[in-house]
Amino acid sequence: MDDEEREVQERYEREIRKGGDSGGKGPSNPKEKILLVIAIILGVAVLGLAGALIYVSSHKAHQVEMVTTEKDQLTMQMMELKEQYSELSTTNDTLNKQIDVEREKVDQLIVRIKKTDARNAVMMKQYERELGTLRSIMKHYIVQIDSLNTLNNVLREDAASSKKLAEEKSKQYNELKTTTDEYAKQVSAGSIVRGRGVMLTAINSSGRETDRSSRVNKLKACVNLVENAIAKKGYRSVYIRIKDPEGILMTSDQQKIFECAGEQMIYSATREVDYEGDEIEICVFFGQGTKFVKGVYTVDVYTEECKLGSADLLLR
Repeated sequence: MDDEEREVQERYEREIRKGGDSGGKGPSNPKEKILLVIAIILGVAVLGLAGALIYVSSHKAHQVEMVTTEKDQLTMQMMELKEQYSELSTTNDTLNKQIDVEREKVDQLIVRIKKTDARNAVMMKQYERELGTLRSIMKHYIVQIDSLNTLNNVLREDAASSKKLAEEKSKQYNELKTTTDEYAKQVSAGSIVRGRGVMLTAINSSGRETDRSSRVNKLKACVNLVENAIAKKGYRSVYIRIKDPEGILMTSDQQKIFECAGEQMIYSATREVDYEGDEIEICVFFGQGTKFVKGVYTVDVYTEECKLGSADLLLR
């Protein structure tokens, strides 16, 4: 019993006592007494009903406030989840498509929550369960993305390591090729047959040497091909170029050309020799029947590989 009901009850008792004390001044008719009691009881009942209505209304308002707060919190959590999904990114196209599907589910759930009455507790619970499911799926994607990123980092490191190794191998190859080329050049240079002891003499008609121009029948140029174990064996040609005292190249009636180290030149005479790697002397003759004048004659001796040397001859 609340304070208002107690106050009504006390007033009723005071009226009863007052009627007895006043010697019959209060309601003396039993009927009147009954009506008075009924009025008091009705008053108490009305006050009690009013109190109950106030309590129910207040409780209901509190419940509405609570479910509205729960709906707002659920909506806020969904918005946070949407933001978290938007931050998920990967280089895997298939995984990106799956994440896009889940993002769409989050957007649809947010729309459904906003349209649902906050007092619909059943739907709110359903939305909470869906929120939990979407969170679990997002965590699964985070694990996948982390694993994929870790794998990508490993692959990038492997690729960088492989690239570095390839660069090192390429550098080693280039160095080896350079060394090999140098060796090849050295071998090639070493395989060239060199000459020494180039001499130019004049021969008379008796086959004897002379220095008198009037007695010269022909000129004789000799050279020694030096020993070379790695040189190519077999026949090779030796060419001579003789210039008269005026520096004019002396040739036969029919000019002939040879090539030495890529350069084409006219030669005075040539002879072929069988070279087997040992030192050998070869002589080439020129000018039989030619008239020789006084002065200095010069001879240059060649093979197709290189120049072997030069020599001068003074005729009186």
